[in-house]
Amino acid sequence: MSHHLSRRAVVVGAIALGAFAHPLAAAAARSASPSPAMQAVLDYVQGQKTTGFLIVQDRKTVVEKNWPAPADAGPFRAMAYETTPDGELLEDIASQQKSFVSMLVAIAIDKGLIDVAKPVDAYIGAGWSKASPEQEAKIRVIDVLTMSSGLTPGFAYAAPPGTTFYYNTPVYAVTKRIVAAAAGQPLDVITRDWLTAPAGMSNTSWRKRPAAMADVGNPTGLVTGPRDVARFGQIVLDGGKAADGGRIVSEQNLAAMFQRSATNPAYGRLWWLNGSDYAIRPFDNRVNGPMIPAAPADLVAALGALDRKLYVVPSRKLVVVRMGQAAPDKDFDQQLWLRLAKAIG
Repeated sequence: MSHHLSRRAVVVGAIALGAFAHPLAAAAARSASPSPAMQAVLDYVQGQKTTGFLIVQDRKTVVEKNWPAPADAGPFRAMAYETTPDGELLEDIASQQKSFVSMLVAIAIDKGLIDVAKPVDAYIGAGWSKASPEQEAKIRVIDVLTMSSGLTPGFAYAAPPGTTFYYNTPVYAVTKRIVAAAAGQPLDVITRDWLTAPAGMSNTSWRKRPAAMADVGNPTGLVTGPRDVARFGQIVLDGGKAADGGRIVSEQNLAAMFQRSATNPAYGRLWWLNGSDYAIRPFDNRVNGPMIPAAPADLVAALGALDRKLYVVPSRKLVVVRMGQAAPDKDFDQQLWLRLAKAIG
């Protein structure tokens, strides 16, 4: 993950996210108090320095809450931008951007612009790494997408590509260059034309990061809000389609994003995957069992620094978004899902 205000709380059970709502979803707002189990979820996330929390199930908003960031938010301020009229704080979502770029790559494959089996230098030319020409020529696009390039964060050769998982943000950032070069257009243009505009994600854009965040090897951040992140998650649930039924990405290449990689069964193509026998978390921290034991096995996740969370659970038709500062609890994922499991059917 990249090392990287609301003035009002939106009531539980509010109308289903405007343009996010599926055409078949009921549009009537229903005012209701949260159940005790759901209130326990809300109390927990609020106490974990959360600024935005959103649950959507079966295309209907179950919970939408926004809280102001405290004045002493410290480094978080470098990742916080403006507040929308609807009360969402727009934030740099850190390494969650990787999963958005994964979908852009999948769309490029649909368009015949990228073949992930080809070497990276087929798209951006030779000399992009510090490996020898012979070593570099063997690093494929798929190796970068699965964090198995074999390069160090400084782009030096460390292992044959495809043999070792190493979570590497600077090398990941090359993926943005690959997709832009393949399309022959800037990243912000293809992001808008291929993804955000068709999906109705009106508050999402690439922005140059401030100097305080410029040392992570990934100088542009994706800035967005909980609703747009939820719209992105709904595309996954809807088999690659936008809320209006328009196709964003093919089912085949959508599914490819979630194929478990050979070097880490908890990782696909820039997405985290639950339900594996073991998981290698960022920076070689291997743990036995699934990534989030309390969560459904089919959960897939876009995760970013400061505990940016997008959980998508197909078996529950569920999207959960969390934004804000880093959660005080180191096992935040597990603690949240222990509570969600009691609150959501």
